[in-house]
Amino acid sequence: MARNKIAFYGAGNVGATTAHWLAEKGIGDCVLFDIFGQVASGKALDLYESAPAIGFNSMITGSNDPAIISGADVVVVTAGIPRKKDPVTGKFPSRDELVKINQDVITDVARNIKQYAPDSIVVLVTNPLDAMCHVMFEETGFPRERIIGQAGALDTARYKAFIAQELGVSVQDVHGLVLGGHGDTMVPLPRHTSVAGIPVTELISKERLDEIINRTANGGGEIVGLLGYSAYYAPAAGTAIMVESILMDQKRVIPSAVYTQGEYGYSDLFLGLPCVLGRGGVERILDMELNAEERAKLDYSAEAVRAVVDVLGYKK
Repeated sequence: MARNKIAFYGAGNVGATTAHWLAEKGIGDCVLFDIFGQVASGKALDLYESAPAIGFNSMITGSNDPAIISGADVVVVTAGIPRKKDPVTGKFPSRDELVKINQDVITDVARNIKQYAPDSIVVLVTNPLDAMCHVMFEETGFPRERIIGQAGALDTARYKAFIAQELGVSVQDVHGLVLGGHGDTMVPLPRHTSVAGIPVTELISKERLDEIINRTANGGGEIVGLLGYSAYYAPAAGTAIMVESILMDQKRVIPSAVYTQGEYGYSDLFLGLPCVLGRGGVERILDMELNAEERAKLDYSAEAVRAVVDVLGYKK
């Protein structure tokens, strides 16, 4: 039986770290592609040389030739221009300011995926995430279940981490999810958040929860402010659990950016919703009941996403 093949289109911090997580898990063989020199080959070789010490059997190779992704079961896309501090102004560009630049990048990526890995499931990480999912969807022509944006997995992880830190409890006992667009308009759901079954609203005051939610929404910016460039450990971990659920057919419920066709009242829009990820990609979008406040926040998030998507220029 052939082993799973996971391709990483972009061997920067997020792509290489995701490969690291998945190689350790033994989910499949990993191939890294990057247009910059021999960076993919170098990182792949370095990671493979760690196999005897760590004890994994995944084969890891890299190349600057996109043909290396041929026949991949899953393609993780991290290629694009990340947010970096302007050396002159000291300011950081918003995700939305990256849209036109990264649209060109993802258009080229999509064409190569369509040529070399036409049966793959694509997990997209490049920002602005929701808009880039639209580019991938339009340019590949893949069915909607095979284009998935990694947003909710990261946002939910940050949300849970901050709650666990606040309460001094294990992160494993914090349960919750974050919906909506990836960015400042994400929608954490305190009403649906619990700690070992205890509603978080009974453990943390509303004022403190609001502060945690605000920190979650600005989690990426906080990291950029500290490092001067984008986060990668947590984004890679969120991506890895999605790929693992898909290739191992785990049917995990992971909030992801998915293409709506009437779900939650939205259509023709990639938006973060709770979905079941399995071997078929997005196998089901779960319908959960939202109250008026939650619905209003999700509507606001959807409108913000659509405003960015409109910049792409695709005809509806």
